[in-house]
Amino acid sequence: QVRLVESGGGLVQTGGSLRLSCVASGRTFSSNSMGWFRQTPGKEREFVATISWNGGSTYYADSVKGRFTISRDNAKNTVYLQMNSLKPEDTAVYYCAADIDSWLATMASYEYDYWGQGTQVTVSS
Repeated sequence: QVRLVESGGGLVQTGGSLRLSCVASGRTFSSNSMGWFRQTPGKEREFVATISWNGGSTYYADSVKGRFTISRDNAKNTVYLQMNSLKPEDTAVYYCAADIDSWLATMASYEYDYWGQGTQVTVSS
């Protein structure tokens, strides 16, 4: 079992920044790839970013490329999502996820085995 707890969401103005954190517990964190997804009411969960087990590979959705940065600290069992230049369309519930079967970064939500409870990000115009 893996437990994921996100934090760092909140209300920010357009152009502002937030840093989301996701702390993992329950099993070895350093061998898992991790991802961030987001969801708004009435829409499917959307890929945002992913990072390989050692941070060597990262991938981003086109909509966030150049503005968001995913990183991880395996010593702290934590993955981060730094979000800069936020836009109203970034408003969503953000979820972190763990793929315990792979070291490699993956964009496919079905590959992920564990999910956090989500943290709300609201960007005002």
